[in-house]
Amino acid sequence: MIDFESRPAFADPILVAAFRGWNDGGSAATVAAAFLRNTMGAERFASISPEEFVDFQQTRPQVTVEEGHVRQITWPETEFLHGRLPGGRDLLLVVGTEPNYRWRAFSDAISGYASEVGATLAITLGGLLADTPHTRPVPVSSTAHDPDLMDRFDLEPIRYEGPTGIVGVLHEGLGRAGIPSASLWAAVPHYLGGNPNPTAALALVRALEPLVECELEPTELETASAEFDRQIARVVEKDAEMRSYVADLEARLDAGDDYEDEDDDEDEDDLDEIEDEITADDLPSADELEAELQEFLREQRDEG
Repeated sequence: MIDFESRPAFADPILVAAFRGWNDGGSAATVAAAFLRNTMGAERFASISPEEFVDFQQTRPQVTVEEGHVRQITWPETEFLHGRLPGGRDLLLVVGTEPNYRWRAFSDAISGYASEVGATLAITLGGLLADTPHTRPVPVSSTAHDPDLMDRFDLEPIRYEGPTGIVGVLHEGLGRAGIPSASLWAAVPHYLGGNPNPTAALALVRALEPLVECELEPTELETASAEFDRQIARVVEKDAEMRSYVADLEARLDAGDDYEDEDDDEDEDDLDEIEDEITADDLPSADELEAELQEFLREQRDEG
């Protein structure tokens, strides 16, 4: 099921996993994973083919064109990458797209391989769309099932009940494989959900640091986050309705209330207009953001 291109030797690895789709609001998880891939020097060594797991009418492959000729078709594979964390432990990074079919087989393949290489900790990254304003720090929930893990890292017990994504299924598979696992979820402002959110990705990376017990120095994410925040501030400043909506979220947060839409369609229509306006602004795509991170790292290396 896993197609190996090479078989690196792992030393006390930590598994970190992120999946595009339902679990990846604002692309927070996959942008954070792109940061880890770039800065930890993680190299691909294996993949899971999408043929058995993905509905290509829902998750279509991407084609790139150069000078009028088809250059490449990129399939929604799940990649396995090997890197080294600053603290000395190896990183087993798994990045892919949430599958449409055979979730148990998919998660068992990942957890089985993690067990095979001796992973003693697994961490999943996620982004959820929430009623939180972009003007406040990004809330990150850090949870686990394992009591020892909760005590060691001061994590909250998982209490969520309801529909789950591949991340939830993977945790169940990791548990059966005997690998303690934790989950990090960044709350992304829902009105920014259509844009890759480096601020939420940065919050995930900072929440990851105590779990991997080393500093990850996300300088490039800090730079991208500051620019993203400036762009959003400019968009909001131009529109009184958007400013009012953000101020309302701030007031409800300060009052300790959870924001809930009332029950009229007019509020829903207004919110759709706000989301469309922000999404339509000239903000970078997830691929563009990853390219910018890679360029930033190259410049840092060139400068010594």
